[in-house]
Amino acid sequence: MTSSFGVFLGLDVGKGEHHAVGLGPDGQRLHDGPLPNSEPKLRALFDKLAVHGPLLVVVDQPATIGALPVAVARAAGHEVAYLPGLAMRRIADLYPGRAKTDARDAFVVADAARSLPHALRQVDVGDDALAELDVLVGFDDDLAAEATRISNRIRGLLTGVHPALERAIGPRTAHPAVLEILSRCGGPAGIRKAGRRKLTAIATAHAPRMGDKLVAAIMTALDEQTVTVPGTAAADTVLPRLADSLKAVLQQRKQVAAEVEGILDAHPLAG
Repeated sequence: MTSSFGVFLGLDVGKGEHHAVGLGPDGQRLHDGPLPNSEPKLRALFDKLAVHGPLLVVVDQPATIGALPVAVARAAGHEVAYLPGLAMRRIADLYPGRAKTDARDAFVVADAARSLPHALRQVDVGDDALAELDVLVGFDDDLAAEATRISNRIRGLLTGVHPALERAIGPRTAHPAVLEILSRCGGPAGIRKAGRRKLTAIATAHAPRMGDKLVAAIMTALDEQTVTVPGTAAADTVLPRLADSLKAVLQQRKQVAAEVEGILDAHPLAG
């Protein structure tokens, strides 16, 4: 970082509102007050302070709740940096007073930018990529949890109406062949009605190597139970919907994985 800035704007970022302190090169306080986390308000403050000279916007965290100020500052052509948390805590101990307030933290950020530029870190392309990855990975975690929930629901239904069938296909619930059979045929009654030929056609289309073995296991399981448990008819209507839901979630996970791979391939350190 250089010392050629006319304004050092420190932001203590918050979820709905930040606190902003702007200092001149000589430490003169040019601005001190709350700053709503909205693009128009951010741009207005940046424009107002930029009349004093080149503006350096410094945040205490560049991702999540600090992402919008960083993006707006960049779009307006201003330099952006952040003050790492450990450095900020150490620097804050040098200032009088122990009360932790947003205004005090914003002042510490701004004054550190002015007087201790070596403590700052630039917000670079790598940080942007990490922020993108953080969002995608968080979404994938949600999808994974949803896939587990639906899979457990499928296995629970099968266990209630036909335990033998659950033992045969339950551990493979997420396999495309099993999902397609459940989607097109339903539960025990629908699968028995579909017959071996249709089941084999479905299974081998989605699992060429294990299709015949899967169908054999299903037919053996169906033959183990001759009684119809109450709830079987309802299971035959619910299971296809659950299977379709699980297929959709798994497809989304594939798409997220491809997007993550694309970000990693484009990262400056890739390769």
